[in-house]
Amino acid sequence: MDRRSFLKAFALGTVVGKTGLILPAQADDTSFADPDENTELDLNAEIDEQYIKDYLDKIHNYDKVHKDDVFVKPKDLRTLRSTVLRLQKVQNYVGPANFALLSFDACVRSAANVSRIGEFSDAEKEFMESVFYTNAKDYGFFGEKPVDKLTSAVTRDDVEKIPGTGNYLIRGAPIKLYNKIRRDIGGSVILTSGVRGVIKQMHLFLTKTIASGGNFSMASRSLAPPGHSFHGVGDFDVGKVGWGARNFTEYFADTMEYKRLTDMGFIKIRYPEDNFLGVRFEPWHIKTNNV
Repeated sequence: MDRRSFLKAFALGTVVGKTGLILPAQADDTSFADPDENTELDLNAEIDEQYIKDYLDKIHNYDKVHKDDVFVKPKDLRTLRSTVLRLQKVQNYVGPANFALLSFDACVRSAANVSRIGEFSDAEKEFMESVFYTNAKDYGFFGEKPVDKLTSAVTRDDVEKIPGTGNYLIRGAPIKLYNKIRRDIGGSVILTSGVRGVIKQMHLFLTKTIASGGNFSMASRSLAPPGHSFHGVGDFDVGKVGWGARNFTEYFADTMEYKRLTDMGFIKIRYPEDNFLGVRFEPWHIKTNNV
């Protein structure tokens, strides 16, 4: 990304201040309008190219430790691990598809009612609450938060299970978009991840945090913190049939399926290259027009 492009984004509300903090006002895609000539901004005072370089270095090297990264407090590490273990037990008990729709309250009840899972401790519940309500900008994630309550639930009447995928999609625009993709590209493209409720995203994010050595910031560069995932309100992931985990890497951008997606014109990627949301490039993540 060149300096001119960055300044255009700045003029639309993306600010890099003296702390290196990036605050997107209405980050959407990589199309920027020209700055208003009448806008009086001391750009040289507010923007330093080193900040731009440091920011891009973070999202290009998303799986590396960076100097401003935020880690789980040492006193919370044991709670982090026990919470993830209990969430995994709940998922094993209810099944992955049901787990994707499970609300926080239903998850807690399930654990309490099944002896081999065991009740969530107060410390575990408080930890999940803290993770959900912490300002994700503290981690370096600057995306919106479409789900603002820990107890928000996905209703089964609003979703439909997609045959052969094990995933649900929200009825309406998401299903119509997915069906159009399948019609236009063919059977080589498949739904790899659909609806994710708060608990599913919590489990994914905390598991990623453990894999990142307790680094919340590193986890958030690869996975939206709970509440910030648009999978809860309509977005979905697609991939190439038979590719497995490679569908969730930048290699997907080299496939015929991705090229066909971009050729369709109206398809938007939620996290494009060099985005201002603090997230790595996700060529597989489809943005739906209902969110």
